[in-house]
Amino acid sequence: MAVAAAKGTKFVVGGASGNTVGHCSSIGSPQVSTDEIETTALDNESGWKEFIASFKDGGEVSIEGFLDGEDAGQLAMIEALNSGEITDFAINFPDKIKVKWTFKGFVKAFNTSAETTDAVKFSATIRVSGKPTLDKTA
Repeated sequence: MAVAAAKGTKFVVGGASGNTVGHCSSIGSPQVSTDEIETTALDNESGWKEFIASFKDGGEVSIEGFLDGEDAGQLAMIEALNSGEITDFAINFPDKIKVKWTFKGFVKAFNTSAETTDAVKFSATIRVSGKPTLDKTA
């Protein structure tokens, strides 16, 4: 079993050859879920509701970190927010784990915060569009 610390995990805007978002302190992942359709009929004799699966949803991805106005990845996030276009994203885990998330989406939100007891931070939310993929890496 290959278990590793999260150190070295990277969030990339623009796909595999895009810009890595620097100074991240937290990187979420797609929150994949399946909608359900109730199919319980009035002649059901078991007394239990019945369901079937419907459309799947990739959810949202949240990231947080420390703001750097010269970081190419953070600037790419702001550019993607302003364009509103569907963009390629990737979450590259440490090599020992041998998996990565790839997905398309748009930047739904980008926020900053400044407090007396901390460095200036940013947070962003990406809305996944279509199927996210958790792939094995070489």
